[in-house]
Amino acid sequence: MNPITIAITHAASPEYQAVWQLREEVLRKPLGMSLKNESLAMDADDDIFVAKDGEDVIGCLMLHHLDSTTIKFRQMAVYNAWQGKNIGRLLMESAEKYAANKGYKQVSLHARKVVSGFYTALGYKTVGGEFEEVGIAHLLMKKELA
Repeated sequence: MNPITIAITHAASPEYQAVWQLREEVLRKPLGMSLKNESLAMDADDDIFVAKDGEDVIGCLMLHHLDSTTIKFRQMAVYNAWQGKNIGRLLMESAEKYAANKGYKQVSLHARKVVSGFYTALGYKTVGGEFEEVGIAHLLMKKELA
């Protein structure tokens, strides 16, 4: 097994196709949906964190600028075979450090309700009530960065 590495990429990079495929497999196909039917315009503006096993992308997290103090984490996905192996935690911690170094003070995200405990364990707080996004229950969660 290769050591897991975290890297930053962008929608214009050759790695983006692997990120797209990961999001499609983990986030959309289980819901009977496809990224092919969605606008991906935001992707061009995002910093994309990838977790890699050698050259293979096994996890991703999109970072989207909201304003001068807040960044939104979105579309986090880890292949099923890699879930439960701290890949998500590595992505989140790396992205939080990056955001703090860029001057952001707060992270905002829409967490699927079924995995909100993961974010709570990382210090995120639920703001407001449950809402529906892509046909499933979500929670708005936020965290202040040091």
